[in-house]
Amino acid sequence: MKEPTFEEKQEKLESIVARLETGNVPLEEMISLYEQGEALYRDCVQTLDAFEKRLADLQKENA
Repeated sequence: MKEPTFEEKQEKLESIVARLETGNVPLEEMISLYEQGEALYRDCVQTLDAFEKRLADLQKENA
């Protein structure tokens, strides 16, 4: 199975946040959604950090 793209992860995270914000989520589902959201958030931050480092390295090479 193909790894989701950054954009797909971000969309899923936004969907989870929207679902949690409704307040109409049973407790067990809320906990599960929160855990999924945290994992997606960490993945997105890690991806952004890697791209920032890559961009900084490219800027150094071209300076």
